[in-house]
Amino acid sequence: MTNNKQIKIALVGQPNVGKSMLTNAMGNSKLHVGNFTGVTVEKKEIEFQYKDFTIKMVDLPGTYMLAEYSTEEKVTSNFLKNEQYDLILNIVDSTNLERNLQLTTELLTLDKKIVIALNMTDEAKKEGISINANYMSELLGVEAIKVSALTKEGIEHLLHSIIRTHTNEKKDTKLYFNEVIEEEIRTIITHFEENKFHSNISYRKIAIDLLSEKRDTYLKIHDHPIWITLQPIILKALQHIKLHHEEDAMMDIFAEEYMAFNQGIIYETVKITDNHKINSTLTQKIDNILIHPILGIPIFLFLMWGLFQLTFEIGSIPMDWIDAFFGFLGESIGANIANEELQSLVVDGLIAGVGAVVMFVPNIMILFIGIALLESTGYMSRVAYLLDGFFHKFGLHGQSFIPLVTGFGCSIPAYMSARILKNDKDRLLTLFIIGFMSCGARLPVYVLFVGAFFTPENAGNILFAIYIGGAILGLIMAKILKMTAFKGESEPFVMEMPKYRMPSLTLLWHTVKLKTLMYLKKAGTFIAAASMLVWFLSNYPKNIELSTSYETKIETAIEDDKNILSNELNEKLLEQSYLGQIGKFIEPVFEPLGMDWKMAVALQTGLAAKEVVVSTLGVLYSLGGDVDEANSSLIARLHDNISFASAISFIIIMMTYLPCLAATIVFSKEAGGFKYAVYLFFFTSVVAYTLAFIGYHLAL
Repeated sequence: MTNNKQIKIALVGQPNVGKSMLTNAMGNSKLHVGNFTGVTVEKKEIEFQYKDFTIKMVDLPGTYMLAEYSTEEKVTSNFLKNEQYDLILNIVDSTNLERNLQLTTELLTLDKKIVIALNMTDEAKKEGISINANYMSELLGVEAIKVSALTKEGIEHLLHSIIRTHTNEKKDTKLYFNEVIEEEIRTIITHFEENKFHSNISYRKIAIDLLSEKRDTYLKIHDHPIWITLQPIILKALQHIKLHHEEDAMMDIFAEEYMAFNQGIIYETVKITDNHKINSTLTQKIDNILIHPILGIPIFLFLMWGLFQLTFEIGSIPMDWIDAFFGFLGESIGANIANEELQSLVVDGLIAGVGAVVMFVPNIMILFIGIALLESTGYMSRVAYLLDGFFHKFGLHGQSFIPLVTGFGCSIPAYMSARILKNDKDRLLTLFIIGFMSCGARLPVYVLFVGAFFTPENAGNILFAIYIGGAILGLIMAKILKMTAFKGESEPFVMEMPKYRMPSLTLLWHTVKLKTLMYLKKAGTFIAAASMLVWFLSNYPKNIELSTSYETKIETAIEDDKNILSNELNEKLLEQSYLGQIGKFIEPVFEPLGMDWKMAVALQTGLAAKEVVVSTLGVLYSLGGDVDEANSSLIARLHDNISFASAISFIIIMMTYLPCLAATIVFSKEAGGFKYAVYLFFFTSVVAYTLAFIGYHLAL
């Protein structure tokens, strides 16, 4: 039994109805993120206290209907039908009720307690849409509450309604169909009553499921003795219903019935003024510019260029402060550690490695803010529509844009979002190309090398060129793959165009904060461990004989030669370490690309996580070489130890080779097997090596 002081809620709604914003508006909630059992669809569980109740919400994937075509639809449908929960909170967009109520009417057939949240009422008012929520509640038989996640209007009323619905007895919903269908529903219900059919589900729901030909309900009833007498009744009912409709499929007939019911509800409860037409006209005027066939793409490129300019220009301001802080931290802690080995581990390994990654947090945050703004305003979907024709020339689908641009933030959600592509070949092709979109984890590497080898005036332009260059390369690779491995016609482009919306600063901050904290968590755990491992491999085994011989030379040398001899010792010890031995072994492979063994090793650690590349370089280039105060910055040390051509080669490989281990695992799950990860490894390795070779020799 469910504790009466605890309410478990299934949060259901169509895409773009503001579910995340509404849950944030309900109070200080604790968010748990994972995956639904057996699938990689993200599972969000929100928990918060309200009065004497602990309210737990399971945020189900957005779905337009309770069908089972896509993974998201299956997850939502299966959860609602098979899992334990107390009530459904159905979030609807008040500015688009006709479409949103299609899902609501299906939920009304589930025989569950329901509360409807009429979200975005502030936008509805601006658009001249007036909703009589009390009358709608009366007509539907469930409470409908007007709320605004943005202004927090009606939130308290909604929470009261949730508690009231939970504590009271369930009322019958008032979803009715035409006379013919209602007649057949009554016939089936009567048959159940006469035969005293036992069920935990209401007779009406079973009757609706049978008439709408729900397979799972048929399978449950089929093995029951009542099926013998029920089957002819159902067959006769289906024939009777189809006589009165033009469609043959019962699913289409019920969809038409839901629509007719919704239109009746809207007619009775919604009033629209002339403001709605004015807002529609304004949206059209904005679209005429932003998705103009000629101006649209240049506008998008300009916005992306501006984002990368801000990423470098503003993001570079706190970098020196963060760098100085970790330098101060290393000196302060190092001065209190007597043991030389432990001091080196903490200062050169842990602090230098983590500091090298944390230094780029401002850049990461600006990039996340930019992408979140494009998504939350509704502009991202329009760019997908705009690029559909252009993408088709390269064998990609217009909807591929969503996972591809998500890849600029992180490859893992990008791979997951490729599920919006229904065609298997379109989806697989998109999955193979996502890696060419430089994720946020690669940004620190780019900023590091751009800062070392380009002037500050050109840094933002170079950063933009790297990202756009990767995207163009991805399109070229898509065309090659489409002509070879993924032949076939692409699906036509069908996508809902959301309304333009002012972004919520609260939700924007919540999104950016969550992603930044995940980045910092990785820096404080995985990257810290990797940095210490790199330090260990680069410091052991010890060569006592070599150290002793050099120390004798250093003691007898003049002051100017002492630094030179000390640096020679550090370099030789590094080369003879485990890491040096690994690096020297693979160095011949990377020599044609202009890379020494240190750069080669850094690229290999990047297979685990791209952020580790920076921490590895930070550890390797702080061991050996001149480390005076004027040249202590990693950027300065790279500039002094790496040639421009080698830097170009390194950047090209970073743009194109295999994504991190976690992303590769998700890729193999989404693609359908580990063999695809093997294909991806060889594909990206060949492309990366070939282009790096060309880039190196052109830059010489």
